Amino acid sequence: HVQLVESGGGLVQAGGPLRLHCPPSVRNFSSYTIGWFRQARGKQRKFVAAITWSGANTYDPDSAKSRFTISRDNAKNTVDLEMNDLKPEDTAVYYCEAGLLVIWRALLRPNSYNYWGQGTQVTVSS
Repeated sequence: HVQLVESGGGLVQAGGPLRLHCPPSVRNFSSYTIGWFRQARGKQRKFVAAITWSGANTYDPDSAKSRFTISRDNAKNTVDLEMNDLKPEDTAVYYCEAGLLVIWRALLRPNSYNYWGQGTQVTVSS
């Protein structure tokens, strides 16, 4: 049984940081590509960042690049998303997704992954 339980969300003032955690309870965690997505109220789920089994990462250039950092620790079976200089438009529910054999050009699509969690709410006040 695979579980993804995101944590680390909360309420933060604009300009502040948050660090989200995703410890997928999967066998062979190091083989999984992990993606972070977010969904604002009334909008579609959008790609934020992803990190492959080999540690290669990619970010949404509009929302995440230069402010967010995705990292993984295979020894601890966890992936973190460090978010800095948060803006009110970053307010959303953030989801962690895990997938095997996700090809590079499919990383941005939420339905490319096999498992996802319930999400953690991030609210940025102005």
